Amino acid sequence: MFNKEDIKKLAKLANLPIKESEYEKFASQLSEIISYVKQLERIDSNQVEPTFNVTGLKNINWGDKVEPSLTQKKSLQNAKMQRNGFFVTKGIFNE
Repeated sequence: MFNKEDIKKLAKLANLPIKESEYEKFASQLSEIISYVKQLERIDSNQVEPTFNVTGLKNINWGDKVEPSLTQKKSLQNAKMQRNGFFVTKGIFNE
């Protein structure tokens, strides 16, 4: 179902470094996952009530409060790329 080229595209979009030797393994694993999801799609779940809240809790909201947070300098200290105090990321829509 998936091939090496599909995995290369997904890895690039997700910015995941994948070794040449891993492409076939990931293609096989992703194909198995999609196959399993297709099996789940065939299950008749019309009689199953939708689950939208498994905890039973209602209206759990926290009030807005100002709390200490990282400084701009500290939050950017491990950034691969930064410019003018902001994170810089690679664009994916220009290609």
